[in-house]
Amino acid sequence: MLQIKPDFSLRKLNTFQIDVQAACFCEVTSVDELKEALDYQKKQDLPLLVLGSGSNILFTKDFNGLVVKINLKGTKKVKNDATHIYIRVGAGEIWHDFVKFCIANNYAGAENLSLIYGTVGAAPMQNIGAYGVEIKDIFEDLEAMNIETGEIRVFNKEECKFGYRESIFKNELKGQYIITSVTFKLGNKTKKPKLSIAYGDIQKTLLEMRIPAPTIADVSLAVTNIRMSKLPIPAQIGNAGSFFKNPTIKKKVFEKLKKKFDNMPSFPVDDNNVKIPAGWLIEQCDLKGLRVGEAGVHAKQALVLVNYGKAKGQEIKDLADKVQQTVEEKFGITLSMEVNLM
Repeated sequence: MLQIKPDFSLRKLNTFQIDVQAACFCEVTSVDELKEALDYQKKQDLPLLVLGSGSNILFTKDFNGLVVKINLKGTKKVKNDATHIYIRVGAGEIWHDFVKFCIANNYAGAENLSLIYGTVGAAPMQNIGAYGVEIKDIFEDLEAMNIETGEIRVFNKEECKFGYRESIFKNELKGQYIITSVTFKLGNKTKKPKLSIAYGDIQKTLLEMRIPAPTIADVSLAVTNIRMSKLPIPAQIGNAGSFFKNPTIKKKVFEKLKKKFDNMPSFPVDDNNVKIPAGWLIEQCDLKGLRVGEAGVHAKQALVLVNYGKAKGQEIKDLADKVQQTVEEKFGITLSMEVNLM
């Protein structure tokens, strides 16, 4: 039976470890419980917040409504063919646990997305990505509940409208659906996988590991080692991973900037646009390692803002504003936040 808890602390349910309260809180372990929670929210006329692992959210104040934590579990093979296997995963499963499941069963495709904090249900909402791979590359479809009607709808890849850290659930359908399960299309273990190892430091790390012919497990280990060397562990230092998106700018704008900043890196997006690493922009502004009270820019990865102890959410937001303003003044480039503000 669904339990509604009043005046509930969310400190342990967000990776920034911000100490805020929810007026009401519940955890759902089934679709029926989710419907029950939504019925309660409507009857009480409460604001609604759906929470996975809290790894992509910054609370700046208490939430005067109902927080629903999604804990829908289950990992099941639904079909397979000569080259692919299709796995349906509950929205409440931890993302990295799913990646480890894929590695253990030699299902290819998710290895580059190792050690990304969050739940499976949150992953397609922002089309998580790392080292040249995004969710959309292994996505088949998802099931989501309409918040208003309680009906379940299936969304295919085209309907999700995936973009760079974007999906229809962050835009046109924001606040209208709750993802309950996701089905992934992965390389079958009987087929030799095509690995994506050209991006970032993966090749370099594999060479350092003395692995000339890597498997998906080797790629996963390399990615895990890279991330652990650069990114703080939320349990040790509060953070939400990359706080800013890598900005996309016009090639003509990049060429002008390149004349002034000749070492500015870029990655092609299409014929007219390039992507600039946000971490590089922040570093060039001498903000890497900056600490203001208990909030800071991480010393090893400028993309990550951290809570060193008892920072309030607004203090981290103020630091983010400072980073954006400084980058804008120096480069004329606007950084967008990847983290959701509440």
